Amino acid sequence: MKDNGWRLRSITILALLAALALGSFWLFEVIRRGGDDLIPQPERTEPDFYLENFSYVKISKATGKTAYHFSGAKMVHNPKDDSYFITAPVITNKSEGKPPTTLRGDRGIVNSDYSQVNLYDNVRMDRAAGPDSRPMKLRSSHLLILPDEDVVRTDVPVEITVGESTLNGTGMWANNATRELRLSSNVHGTYQAPSP
Repeated sequence: MKDNGWRLRSITILALLAALALGSFWLFEVIRRGGDDLIPQPERTEPDFYLENFSYVKISKATGKTAYHFSGAKMVHNPKDDSYFITAPVITNKSEGKPPTTLRGDRGIVNSDYSQVNLYDNVRMDRAAGPDSRPMKLRSSHLLILPDEDVVRTDVPVEITVGESTLNGTGMWANNATRELRLSSNVHGTYQAPSP
């Protein structure tokens, strides 16, 4: 009988010690996690990943076909603002029923949701001839591309060649879907009528 009483007391003491140990561990974790929230974490400024010779295809939600193709020599992710730095970016717009348009530059920056692409240095845009349009070339030092809107714009000088005609100006807005083009200032050019 005494042996059973001793066992019961031993089990009760062990259960209390186990509960005390678990409670202490829980309290330690709560204090540690609370302290982590109070200690400022260092801001990441170094790139956290990169890709070389990458290729990305955007599918149109409306048609289920390729909307545009994006490739480059190197892409580096910037965790500070979730942007991407691109070396030798190439974007090819493949809108259905329209001639393909290719944009490229020496470097580019893409924002976090891919809605804005900035191309810099030696920027070129080439649109192939279509059934009712002549080939078009554009040269500039900077272009802002809004892929979802099919719009390209810039505030710097541009040179546009359509067939044999040339147009120069500073500041441009162009909509590839509607084929609208606006130049803001210093506009001049030469017009060569298309051959019959």
